[in-house]
Amino acid sequence: MSRRVLVRFVLAVSIAAVLVAVGALPVGAADRPATDSPADSGVSGPRIVSVYPNPVADGDVGEFVVITVPPETDLGDYSLGDDETTVSLPNRTVSDRVVLSTAPNATAALLDDDPLRISDDLALANGGEPVVLSRNGTVIDRLNYTDAPSGELRVASGTARWRAVGATDRPVVTGTAGEVTVFALPDAPAVATDSLASADRRILFAGYTLTDEAVADELVAAADRNVTVRVLLDGDPVGGMTRRQATILDRLTDAGIDVNVLGGERARYDFHHAKYAIVDDRALVATENWKHAGLGGNGSRGWGVVTDQPRIVRALAETFRADTDWRDARPWSEYRTGESFQSAPAANETFPTEFRPRPVNVEETRLLVAPDNAESEILDIIGNATDTIDVEQVSIGGRRQPFVQATLAAARRGVSVRILLSSAWYTKEENQQLVDWLNERANRESLPLEARLAKPRGQFEKIHAKGVVVDGDQAIVGSLNWNAVHRLLYHQSNYCVWSRLETTRTATKNSTNMRWEPSRNKTRMGSIVFRRNRTAKICDCMLIPLLTA
Repeated sequence: MSRRVLVRFVLAVSIAAVLVAVGALPVGAADRPATDSPADSGVSGPRIVSVYPNPVADGDVGEFVVITVPPETDLGDYSLGDDETTVSLPNRTVSDRVVLSTAPNATAALLDDDPLRISDDLALANGGEPVVLSRNGTVIDRLNYTDAPSGELRVASGTARWRAVGATDRPVVTGTAGEVTVFALPDAPAVATDSLASADRRILFAGYTLTDEAVADELVAAADRNVTVRVLLDGDPVGGMTRRQATILDRLTDAGIDVNVLGGERARYDFHHAKYAIVDDRALVATENWKHAGLGGNGSRGWGVVTDQPRIVRALAETFRADTDWRDARPWSEYRTGESFQSAPAANETFPTEFRPRPVNVEETRLLVAPDNAESEILDIIGNATDTIDVEQVSIGGRRQPFVQATLAAARRGVSVRILLSSAWYTKEENQQLVDWLNERANRESLPLEARLAKPRGQFEKIHAKGVVVDGDQAIVGSLNWNAVHRLLYHQSNYCVWSRLETTRTATKNSTNMRWEPSRNKTRMGSIVFRRNRTAKICDCMLIPLLTA
């Protein structure tokens, strides 16, 4: 059995700055194991880049080792070994990246490379051992590993020691100053459908689920006017795929739309949890799913941003292609054969509109991807807080969750911390226990920290937020749930954005008088990262609800 190892998330663009985009791989580059190649880092001699000791296939067929070598290297001078044996490398002249495999055909099915065969006397141990590269009997490089997960690469460098074959390793991409449009949910669901309706050339549509007929209508209408439409969704969402979604995907396919779902034996990620769309030269990123209760405006509190910043849009589009064009993306028509689907009611509640979409001038935005780079970036943001941290999440996992620990550390150095969690039935008991523990810890240590459960009181159905505001001028927005962050480094992928608001001398009443008011209960969800000046004229439709409970 294969193990789906990463979770693909998209963290929405922050209110205050350009979306921070991860440096996406070139088209097709996701077909190769992502590593920091020594050849790229100035190392001149042959080096081991990665090893693949525990293939999904029976009998571990397809083990391979990736090395890098200088131009015109004679491999015949080299050997590869482990604790038990050493095998000679083929007498070939090679350059740069070389894949060495005991079963080249099996390995070629995973990679775009043309692997070179080595003796199957070299059998890599699943439990771990050193892999040694030698030249004429002299060791020149060594890579140690332990407890090899099925279907994953042990890489020599990068943020994660183990990585799924085909998984990305992206740097942060930064957008420059500009203007973005911020919106809140359930207040402004039309932003999503209007954005799709405006498409002239392309729509790259990424989601966890899709059950909103109004969204489907716009996708079909776009295809009818010859817009290129591509859709990527998760193939196995929690609770199973619904009949409503299956019907919608059938309809999209019948309209000529390219619909793919991620999953199967070669899946790189546990879930494709993204919530974004590239529309022509704009990107819409949100915290909510493409369903009635989410972007449809019939339930959850959420945040969203629309930006046309070229670097962000380009990086997000490249991310889409890296996710869609690899082997774990399956055409919907192929996937649905023999599948059963679940029944589920659609949300139909209505809520008042208090916070309308607004344009906001931004100084900078960065798009982060996990496990590639998000955890360390978010920990840095929390770790550098000097004044305030406001957290709004569906849940935050447990006491040892890395972001929770970082937030507690901030409170211990005098940062004022407020944490607001969902009171939805499926997480209320767990959240209440954590709220009680946090408040007890704050009382015992005299920390400036307070935690609460939200009370919607008619403003929305539930918190689905994944948001943090730091020092009143940075925010993290997107679909990363803190309750899974303890797996972020190895088993999750997500986008997050942070940004800076353009400073202005004009301050609105709403943006300067932020309050922690249980009576108003307007809590915005999402994971928005932005930076603003304390007197900045901030979009009250996003920030203020987050900071009031």
